[in-house]
Parts: sequence; C-alpha cells; structure tokens
Amino acid sequence: MCDTLVALPDFTSNKSLIFAKNSDREPNEAQAIAHITRKHHSEEFLHCTFISIPQVKETNEVILSKPFQMWGAEMGVNEFGLVIGNEAVFTRVKINKKNNGLTGMDLLRLALERTKNAKVALNCIIELLGKYGQDACGGYKNKNFFYHNSFIIADPNEAYILETAGKSWASKKIENFGSISNGLGITSDFDRLHLEKEKLVFPFNLQPKPNPFSFQGYFSDFLYTKVGRAKARQACSADLLAGTGGDMKLSDAIRILQTHHLPDPIFNPKKANTSSLCMHGTGITNPSNTTGSMIAEIRKDKPSSIWLTGTSMPCISIFIPFFFGTHTIQKIIKPESSYDNSLWWTAEKLHQWICKDYQHRKSMIFSELNEIQKSFLENEKRLLNGKPSIQELENFSNSCLEQVKDFYERNLKKVY
Repeated sequence: MCDTLVALPDFTSNKSLIFAKNSDREPNEAQAIAHITRKHHSEEFLHCTFISIPQVKETNEVILSKPFQMWGAEMGVNEFGLVIGNEAVFTRVKINKKNNGLTGMDLLRLALERTKNAKVALNCIIELLGKYGQDACGGYKNKNFFYHNSFIIADPNEAYILETAGKSWASKKIENFGSISNGLGITSDFDRLHLEKEKLVFPFNLQPKPNPFSFQGYFSDFLYTKVGRAKARQACSADLLAGTGGDMKLSDAIRILQTHHLPDPIFNPKKANTSSLCMHGTGITNPSNTTGSMIAEIRKDKPSSIWLTGTSMPCISIFIPFFFGTHTIQKIIKPESSYDNSLWWTAEKLHQWICKDYQHRKSMIFSELNEIQKSFLENEKRLLNGKPSIQELENFSNSCLEQVKDFYERNLKKVY
C-alpha cells in the first residue's frame, strides 16, 4: 500500500512543485536512500529486477528511495526536477506470475534515469510497458505478491496520472493538485487511452466493456481495492490537499504523510487499519508498514530540496534535506535484511519500542523531534533566501543528518 500526492506551483505558497509519497511495504523491509550520479554507459544491457533490457548511453543523476534489495525505486527525483511515485493497483487482468516483465519500481527508475520532463517520462513508461509488460513480483518475503501499477509523474510545469492494467493504460493531466492510492481512479475522464487484448480473470472475461468506457469500471478488482481502503485514503489525501487553499507548504506535506485514520491522541498502532496514510502493519488484513517517505520541493530558480526520512513511520520520523550535486547520501549506511548500524535499522529499534505504548512513549520524544524538524525547515528557508553554494548546501545537509543520527542514538540509550 502507498499514497502519492502532488501540488503544482500555482497551488503552493512558494510557487514551487511539491511532491510527496509514503512507501508502504512489508514490515522490516528496510528502505534505502540512493544518490546515483550522471553516468555514461558502454555495456549493451541493463539488468533490472528480473529481466535485462538494452542500456542507454547516458543516465541522469537521481535520488531514490527504494527497497534495499530491489533495483527499482518506490519514489525518486532526477537532476532536471522530474519526480515520480508509483502505487500498486489490483486489476482483473490475469498475471501469469513468471517474473518475465518489469516491476513498477523498475519503470519508475528507468524513466527518471532516461528522461528530463513529465511528458517524456510518461511516454517512456508507456513504451517500456508495451515492450516488456509488468509480470514481476513486487513483494519482499511474499513471493506471490504481483500487482499492476499507477504513477504520478510531475515536473514544475505539468503533472500526470498514469494507470495501468497489464499492458493497457489510461492517463490524465493533473490540474492544481492530485493524489493517488492503491486503486484505479480514472473512469471516463482520461486524456489518453490504450487497450490491449487483455486476458481477464474468470468470470470478468465475460463482462462487456462499459459504455461509455471507464478504465476503473472495466479493470478494477473490487475486493483487493476495498480491503486496502484505497478510496478512503485517496479521498483523505485529496481533502487535505484541498484544505491548504492553494497555499500548500512543505510543512503541510509532512503533516499529510503523518496522518492516521484516527486523531493522534486516540491512535493506537496495534489497532491500525489500512485507512491510514501513515501505515502501521498489524497482520493479514493490514500487512503493510510505511517504510520510507519522501517530499520533493522542486524550484525553477533555486536549488530543489529532497526531504527523505530514510526510516519507517513518518509520524515519529524526521525529514532530512538533501540536494543534487552534494555527497551527503553517500555517508548513509545502506540497510540490509536485519538489524545493523544503518539509519533505517537504528530508527526502527526506537520506533518499535514506541509502538508498544504509542501515546505515552511518543510523548517522550515528540517535542524534541518537532523542534528538530522545525529548525530544519527554518534553516533551509533561510539558506535558500541567499544564493548558497553547493558546499553550503552540503554542509547544511550533513549537519541535519548528524543531528538525526544523534537524536536516535541518544534516545535509544535511554530505553535500551
């Protein structure tokens, strides 16, 4: 489960693009932050998660948040201000489960590495989808977790929603703001549409196409979409976006990603369900945790800021600012499959301790957490009001990262 949202410059306070996503994956599937520089390639092929495809001569500089063991990424941004996030969607199209296609995460990273703006990225994903399809497991320990994908693809000038079912797809342009969750949402309001001769799961193969045609109405799997409460979460994120009244700020994006289905004074992660934007897994009916979060503020005339938690559970995390051209992310230890000295697993120790008595234990750290986050936002604004050098941006990002590491290490010593 995941949630992705975007506010275009005309709908934001700073007249910049604000993009945000929570990546919801299996609990204990650590999410890595990766910063990959622009590269020239001599090799003929690129190996993605399951298959190899022809490599291109040059790929863009990208910042990604990705499951530690995957090639593809849940969300990311490139040096040209292109941002993409994907969602698992559940459809009536039969999946053969042979792992002979691209994952949605592969498609996302390929578009970021190979294109410069939203329109070209949209066409890139469509082209790759048509060539290779998406018969590819998206799970971690669950090797039977196959799904199709939707995307928000955005740059400072325009943004699109792309929804897929097999090799079929529909897209529409976003006006002002938009959000997606784990369900198809494009009905007959598409701008572009492509229909393959898809094999549908019985008895849906007997169902006639609706007239007028609705992409959601024809392809959506009702049961999985309902269990995941995709409609409720998408409505929640859209309402919160609309509630900013066209004055969307970075702090609003943080607040939205931290939202639960119940108010924080009542919320208990042990009783969480799939209605929360900040997801806490509880078992079979609610199997996902938010394992990473990203907010990108993309500016045309100033450096863009990429805010990443590098940790699970944004409700008790701190968003750290990163910048293109700097090297701060290279200082972060990549997490592996179990407890290690990485930022992700260090934070996870504290997060799991808090969740055992959420309201009481959260109150022990939240005041300090909020003060740190507030100082990051204020100092970033102050820094960007000048004309910071790359070194100044790197020094600031380094300082923020060290403060977050210190926050977790100090608080862990108090409780373990």
